[in-house]
Amino acid sequence: MKYKYILPIIASSLMILSSCDDNMMEWGKDPEHGEVTGAELPLALVEKISRYEPLKNYSDFSLGNGIGVSLYMSDAAYRKIVNENFDEVTPGYEMKHGAMVNAKGEINFTNIDAFIAATKSAGLKVFGHTLVWHSNQNASYLNSIIAPTVIPGSSGTNILDVAGLKSGTFANWLRNNPGKGISIVANSGLTSSSQAIKLEASATSSAAHHLQLTSPNVPIVTGHNYEISFYIKSDIAGKGRISFNGSLTNMYPYKDWYNTGGSWVEAFATTSAWQQVKIKVAPGDFKAGSTTFQFNLDLGYLPNVTYLIDVNTIAVVDLDAPTGVVNLVSNGTFNSGITGWSKANGADNALSLAPAANAYEGSGAMKVINATDNPGLQYKTQIQTLFTIPLTAGKSYTTSFMIRSEAPGSMRCSTMPGSLANYQGDQTTSTTWKLIEWKITAKGGETGLSLDLGLLAGTYYIDNVTVTDGSSSGGGVTAPITIEKTDAEKAKIIGDAMTDWISKMMTHYKTGVFSWDVVNEPVKEDGTLRNGTEGDTATDYFSWVKYLGKDYAVTAFKLARQYGNATDKLFINDYNLELRLDKCDGLIEYVKYIESKGAAVDGIGTQMHISLTTDKDKIVQMFQKLAATGKLIKISELDIRLGTATPTVVQQASQAEMYQFVIDMYKKHIPAAQQYGITIWGVSDNSKEHEYWLPNESPNLWDANYVRKHAYKGTADGLAGKDVSLGFSGELVKP
Repeated sequence: MKYKYILPIIASSLMILSSCDDNMMEWGKDPEHGEVTGAELPLALVEKISRYEPLKNYSDFSLGNGIGVSLYMSDAAYRKIVNENFDEVTPGYEMKHGAMVNAKGEINFTNIDAFIAATKSAGLKVFGHTLVWHSNQNASYLNSIIAPTVIPGSSGTNILDVAGLKSGTFANWLRNNPGKGISIVANSGLTSSSQAIKLEASATSSAAHHLQLTSPNVPIVTGHNYEISFYIKSDIAGKGRISFNGSLTNMYPYKDWYNTGGSWVEAFATTSAWQQVKIKVAPGDFKAGSTTFQFNLDLGYLPNVTYLIDVNTIAVVDLDAPTGVVNLVSNGTFNSGITGWSKANGADNALSLAPAANAYEGSGAMKVINATDNPGLQYKTQIQTLFTIPLTAGKSYTTSFMIRSEAPGSMRCSTMPGSLANYQGDQTTSTTWKLIEWKITAKGGETGLSLDLGLLAGTYYIDNVTVTDGSSSGGGVTAPITIEKTDAEKAKIIGDAMTDWISKMMTHYKTGVFSWDVVNEPVKEDGTLRNGTEGDTATDYFSWVKYLGKDYAVTAFKLARQYGNATDKLFINDYNLELRLDKCDGLIEYVKYIESKGAAVDGIGTQMHISLTTDKDKIVQMFQKLAATGKLIKISELDIRLGTATPTVVQQASQAEMYQFVIDMYKKHIPAAQQYGITIWGVSDNSKEHEYWLPNESPNLWDANYVRKHAYKGTADGLAGKDVSLGFSGELVKP
């Protein structure tokens, strides 16, 4: 089941009272005792339970415990219970992808290394949990590597006449040397719907000008810098250059297309991948008195090469052109901080500066954190800035900025003050940078801009904020181009990410971990395989099967075996196998499929998060089905909930009986050679240990104060195969 982590709990010492009163212990009245957990057990039973040995002394197989790593490392009392009672420990959360992988895909081994060293010194084994699951992933990272590629727009207004390209007429463009042909083709550009210029070199092409397309005249302003840019690719390795007509002192400057500013190269190369060519032309490159210039796309160096240039990306930008009305936002790039912006509503950490790694471009971006969902209340997290001058009534204004979020989110813009507010409709955000534009006609007197991000909880990054007078001749950035990755590309990227994760985990822990949950919870309740359409919207949800298909588990097991030890025990694990026998059947069939594809599965884990009402007949049938596989069988996450944090004596007795029943049936129906062992999920009933897992419950063997419960006896008796206390001698309670 989804289980993030077990949090620390407050420990208190086990207290055994000597008293003639054999009725009810009244620890709940002692303010120093700790949490009150409901009805107390009879004193005679408590003392009897206290005389039991540690649990592992009664077991013939591996007895494990699902624990919180930070709690084990920091709490001596908790650690003592674990060390004394169990052979093996399973980290509840800290070995998962979401805990160990950062935003760059790097794995941080530090915490688990220290944990393994500590458990090893205590004589404990560590069970690796878990390599491939749909929950507890660093979904933000995994989604980011398959997110669409966003091609930034030009840095200013495109002053190149591209109308003839978009119409296909080549009006004002010259096909001087067309080679095999120069044409416009639909749906061949960077995106599936964009146009491209197709330029085909002839079989005899051998010089740059043998395939040449010449631009319209571009106006020049004395003293201004210009930038020519476009995206290009070729069917085979190609070669090209930019040359100029008339207006430059050197018509063939061969400027560095990587835009390092001043390097001189012979030409640029092309490949089958889209790449950007970007060339700056400085004022000193023009002849005195020049008022226009033309440039040539020269692609005739090599024969039989076909080039594509995306029509939407070919641009000439006057880098020194005035923008008409100055940006009314004084600081929209955040390259020097977030001066001028303030938090009107939201948590203390709502507004901060994000570094360059999180910026759309430049050295910084604005980071906004909205802590909680607030349906219909976008203003609950609100970031504001004042305009440099108030807006003028009747004038049109355009607000423009780039935004992305670490998970699907929402935002809107509004203006200040409230009495003059204009409101934008809600805008969706995602892990991909998105251009948001909002056009309004001013009421007059609006003094500032609000970015409202209170609707959906999440972390947002905002960059390049402009508010301009829409009636001016200036413009903002050219819209970016978004390129979706194909299904094949996504499968390759996610497959590589899985290989990286599993290979590094297995290699790093080759001498420290020898048993693993390789695949966790692969089937749905009806026994069919999950396919990634289940709709979990948690921020740590990522479905490997959605991109890798049914064989994702085949790959995972092969990788685990390849990079681990030949003798490692590799498990597949799922829940509700005792609740839905068709789910149990489905898991078994999937194991058969995995092995039919050449991967080896050593064992099957059944979690068994159950209650007092769980059907015992189905528990038996589940064990019988699992035993028939011939695989190692592990009860991997056993706990028995009671539906309350304050159970009665009767409920505690029933819980003890159920623990014993499960263990008895496991030992009865799973052959000894297939009994890997049993892992109890969690240590105690303390509320802090159950903040995220089964809150307001009492599913464990120790109560909220680390005192053994009746369930401890039931578990020990089940492991021992008898009522251990029948062998005790002497008075249990002495007056």
